[in-house]
Amino acid sequence: MLSKILTDKPTKLFVILCTFFVANALIAECIGGKLFSLEKVVGLIPKPFDFLGEKGLTITLTCGVLLWPIEFIMTDIVNEYFGPKAVRRISFIAIGLISYAFIMFYLAMSIPADTNFWTESQKANGIDNMQTAFESVFGQGMWIIVGSLVAFLVSQLLDVWVFHKIKKATGNKMVWLRATGSTLVSQLVDSFIVLFIAFQIGKGWSIQRVIAIGTINYCYKALVAIILTPLIYLIENRIDNYLGKENSLALKKAAMQKGSE
Repeated sequence: MLSKILTDKPTKLFVILCTFFVANALIAECIGGKLFSLEKVVGLIPKPFDFLGEKGLTITLTCGVLLWPIEFIMTDIVNEYFGPKAVRRISFIAIGLISYAFIMFYLAMSIPADTNFWTESQKANGIDNMQTAFESVFGQGMWIIVGSLVAFLVSQLLDVWVFHKIKKATGNKMVWLRATGSTLVSQLVDSFIVLFIAFQIGKGWSIQRVIAIGTINYCYKALVAIILTPLIYLIENRIDNYLGKENSLALKKAAMQKGSE
């Protein structure tokens, strides 16, 4: 039984996709606490602007957005070959492991630090207290964590639903439409849910500010989703070559039937 599992190509493919999906989601959550200026990344000087009544805005994004577009591509790939049940399963696994990781982060922060060495070990590098630095990196607020997890789950389920609605209408053609279309819809919901829970409920932001910043974030995500569309074709081509055309078509057909159940 074990040897069959280890040599079965579809099983190995699912394990690889699932592992990368969960790891990517966890890394995105861990690095999400850092903000960066998109203007500076592309070599421009940030110039504050007004948008929807909010003044002094710049295109400041969380580092998590660097990985979330890849996450939605992985969602579409799993959806294409294994169906919606598989996507829901790995989404719940990812949420469970992310929650576990945050519990471990808080446990690590609460353990008394070694004040004789560790807390002052990086003073030469400009860090006065390593415990404070550790907490500032791993200690995301409760509402940010809740908002991120809820947004992730809702957007994943929506992505699955939209993907199969489009695939039902187009069959195996127009991969770009169902992949990019489902991502654009799910990212729209994701962008506003996380801000509403984390900052409107958690920080008291106005709805106007949530809408303004959410719209800017979504424009970035939508642009990246469109730019990355060719990557979906590249990945699917590699998978088809790995599985063989016959096995690949059989998997896609079974996934389509599961999506219609």
